Amino acid sequence: MLNVYYTDWCPHCRKTVSFLKEKKIEFKIINMEKDVSPEQLKKVIEVNGGDDWVVPTLEFKGKWREGKFFNPDQLLIELKQMGVV
Repeated sequence: MLNVYYTDWCPHCRKTVSFLKEKKIEFKIINMEKDVSPEQLKKVIEVNGGDDWVVPTLEFKGKWREGKFFNPDQLLIELKQMGVV
């Protein structure tokens, strides 16, 4: 299952979630302000350069994509590289 590290106030998170729904890709939202464990928080910070967490960060079967601005074409390429689609 694709994990989406997310916040409600992030427009790129909302666009990413809409894109995943449109493409019928199953995912789980992990809200960085409500649902994240200390271990998950540490990993998201590490994936994003070690200074702070950035959303939307994606994880699928141990493969990570750091938080980025929403770009549907690039997201689809990276989802394919991760093995999601």
